[in-house]
Amino acid sequence: MSNPYAAYKKQSVSTMTPVEVVIKLYSETERQLAIGVSAIEEKDIMKAHTSLVKAQELLGALRGALDMDIPISKNLDQLYDFFQRTAEKANMKKDAATAEEVKKIIPMIADLRDAFTQISQMTKEEIEAQAKGKK
Repeated sequence: MSNPYAAYKKQSVSTMTPVEVVIKLYSETERQLAIGVSAIEEKDIMKAHTSLVKAQELLGALRGALDMDIPISKNLDQLYDFFQRTAEKANMKKDAATAEEVKKIIPMIADLRDAFTQISQMTKEEIEAQAKGKK
């Protein structure tokens, strides 16, 4: 017997636009990093490890989704690399200092998510006009 929730979840992801997938990846990355920080603070090593590994995998998915023909992708790749290295460092050390480093990147990821959310609500013409205005 199949799991109805799993089937629903699979269907909802398969019908998302690419931008919606990116937004979902950002949201889940934020969530996993927050869980990892909380687990480090609570000294729950296994939970911290699990969440930080998930965050690293999500960031890897974001990096893999980049179209390197788009100029901003190079900048995003550098950011994602920094985020991944920070999560990896926190996972290896699991101390208060690295938890603080992770706390600093969570708002950056939220800002990126918010930017992509705004972009997803714009028309193609608005996006092109915005891009031309910044050149």
